[in-house]
Amino acid sequence: MTYALEIQIEELRAELGNAWDAGERRQIKVELECAQAELAVIMAEQDGRLEAEPPF
Repeated sequence: MTYALEIQIEELRAELGNAWDAGERRQIKVELECAQAELAVIMAEQDGRLEAEPPF
């Protein structure tokens, strides 16, 4: 899962570098930020810094 997400992040970065339209750039930035946040959560769960289960 993380490998596919890392690939998606790299592809979004490349798209962002090639985007000329301001609307398209905003959309790509949002997608990139969401993918980066998702990866950060997954990595935190794997490292034990974040519990995937609720505490109750």
